[in-house]
Amino acid sequence: MSVINMAKDIKKVHPDFIICYKVGAFIQVFGKDAYIISYIFNYNIKKTKEDIATCGFPKQIIPRICAKLEQRKINYMIIDTRNNYDVDEKFDNKNLNQYEKIFIDAYKYIKIKNKILHLQEELLNRIDKENVIEKIKKIEEIVYENRKV
Repeated sequence: MSVINMAKDIKKVHPDFIICYKVGAFIQVFGKDAYIISYIFNYNIKKTKEDIATCGFPKQIIPRICAKLEQRKINYMIIDTRNNYDVDEKFDNKNLNQYEKIFIDAYKYIKIKNKILHLQEELLNRIDKENVIEKIKKIEEIVYENRKV
C-alpha cells in the first residue's frame, strides 16, 4: 500500500491530527496537514499526481516542528513508514486542539499568497511592455491607500 493510501486511511481515524510520515530522510504531510505546516513554517506545498497537497521537511528538524505544534496546541502524530506504520510519537491536546481553526487560517493565507505570487509572475512576464508601470502604480495606490502620512 502506498504512503498516500495509508495516509487517507489514517486520516479517517485521526482527522484532527497532523500526521507526519517518516519517508527516508524526510517527513511528509498530506492534505490539510500540508497547508498547516506550510503556513506555520513557510514551506512550499506541492501537488501529487492525484492532486493532493503535500509538504515535506528534513527528519532532523522534527523537534523544532513538534515544539511549535505543541505551542500552538495542534495535535500531531509521527508515523514510521518503514516500521509497519507504527506511531513513533503522539501529542493530543484533547478538546484544546486548534487544528481546524489553524487550518482555516492557513488555507485562506496560502490561497491569497498564491494569487499574489501569480500576479507577481504576470507582471514580471510583462516587464518589457509599456503599460506595466501604470499597472504597478495602480497596484501601489490600492496597497497604500490607507497608509498614514
